[in-house]
Amino acid sequence: MQSITVQTHRRCEMLDVTSQVAEQVRSAGLQNGYVICYVPHTTAGITIQENADPDVVHDVLYKLEQLVPQDDPGFRHGEGNSDAHLKASLTGLSQIVLVEDGRLVLGTWQGIYFCEYDGPRRRQLFIKCVKA
Repeated sequence: MQSITVQTHRRCEMLDVTSQVAEQVRSAGLQNGYVICYVPHTTAGITIQENADPDVVHDVLYKLEQLVPQDDPGFRHGEGNSDAHLKASLTGLSQIVLVEDGRLVLGTWQGIYFCEYDGPRRRQLFIKCVKA
């Protein structure tokens, strides 16, 4: 298993980590199998989403903020980041991506995104390459 550091710059953002994951697949020499991407944080997540039009990332973050606003008066958690915990739960903490002939099997417009909901922070992303 490998770990990469992800530095976030805003409270909520989505960072394309596809190239970093692909590099870990190359470094591991994985030709056929799959890679597990896992975020060991309760206020961050990972997803696969369109990476051709940056408006998609904007729209995802916009809608998540509408669904789970930071300042909801019903939240009790004293740290003020209950929204980040909920957003991470909605996004999920792991993704599995197939690897074929040494390449990530993603759709034409897909990318792997690290999702920050309580930044800026220095985060970790664990990557496990599994041979099939």
